[in-house]
Amino acid sequence: MEFAFGEDQLAFRDAVRGLFADIAGPASLRAAWQEGPGYDPELWAALAEMGVLGLLAPEEAGGLGLTELDLVLVLEESGRAAVAGPLVEHAAVAVPLLAGAGMVGVARQAAAGDVVVTFSDRPDRVGWGGEADLLLVGDGSAVRLLSPGDLTVVHPLDSVDRSRRDAAVGWSAGRLVDGADLGLALDRAALGAAAQLCGLAAHLVEVTVSYATTRHQFGVPIGSYQAVKHQLADALIALEHARPAVYRAAYATARELPTRSRDVSMAKAMAGDAAGGAARVALQCHGAIGYTWEYDLHLWMKRVWALQLAWGDAAHHRARVADAVLGPRAAQRPV
Repeated sequence: MEFAFGEDQLAFRDAVRGLFADIAGPASLRAAWQEGPGYDPELWAALAEMGVLGLLAPEEAGGLGLTELDLVLVLEESGRAAVAGPLVEHAAVAVPLLAGAGMVGVARQAAAGDVVVTFSDRPDRVGWGGEADLLLVGDGSAVRLLSPGDLTVVHPLDSVDRSRRDAAVGWSAGRLVDGADLGLALDRAALGAAAQLCGLAAHLVEVTVSYATTRHQFGVPIGSYQAVKHQLADALIALEHARPAVYRAAYATARELPTRSRDVSMAKAMAGDAAGGAARVALQCHGAIGYTWEYDLHLWMKRVWALQLAWGDAAHHRARVADAVLGPRAAQRPV
């Protein structure tokens, strides 16, 4: 049995990493924070041209017909670059949901990047709710497709990650997406967030190691001190434990295994903890400069803090794992 990614998957990941190195970065992210639609239109068009936006769509819907195992590495790279925009909501959730529900025309537009689609199971907080061309909103156990004409109100909301353009939305109409599996959509969203959290953690560890080798105190690099070494080692170990859980969840989702929800929850909890720990270590090792607006570190840390809570926090997902392994409400039983 093959437990590693294939050459094509790794090559595609490397190509996307190169794209992010060329176009994405702190300048693009700061622009998304301060102006524009919360994403880089140039980067979005490039992702569409590479096939990233339609990666999970079948070929008849204009996609590549691939699986979450192919997308997970791309999403991890998007976290490493802190790419702004609803990439998870659009590529991991909306495109396969629309295609699977028979809405091939809309899925084709989304795969081509002609429309930007976001997704939320909470109408009171929709990322890019006032910016996207189309919204998929969970309505109980169903999903509705909304266009700007269906919206009755859009209230912008404050968010720790300002590029998300969170908004509360209300609607008067909308189109019911027949056959949409809301549970699968939420699992895909949590899986995408977990992959991005791994990428964010990797970047935070890398930049902190680089800083610790160049920042001198008392005549030596601060990275030579045991206290710094141990914190960075702990952050790296947590990341290396989280990654296999994320890849396992991608496998379970791609293969439609009955353990999908359990595996996704384990991945989201572990990746959130790993990224949160990396953010804490990065801030502690950088010291005062890490708190400044001018230094880029806060852009990655705030993305971590936002994604830790998105699609269920660690406590929620650990409870789902406990229910799957020990039975419902096992966590509440007396010891």
